[in-house]
Amino acid sequence: MIVMTGMFGSVAAIGAGLAVLGAGLGIGRIGGSAVEAIARNPEASGKIQTAMLIAAALVEGIALFGVVVGFLGAKA
Repeated sequence: MIVMTGMFGSVAAIGAGLAVLGAGLGIGRIGGSAVEAIARNPEASGKIQTAMLIAAALVEGIALFGVVVGFLGAKA
């Protein structure tokens, strides 16, 4: 039986990197849109900031889940 762990490790690393890259892009868009929304409507900055932080935390959680799944794939 031949075990190819190197190949699976490389694929897992690429998957983890893509998860982090996607999270970075998502959080960047969330932050940019929030700044733009606050610039247009400064009175609603509290609500916008709260929604932005919740959305960023959810994106970060999904990215962390993707990284963990990628590294668990390397163990298989």
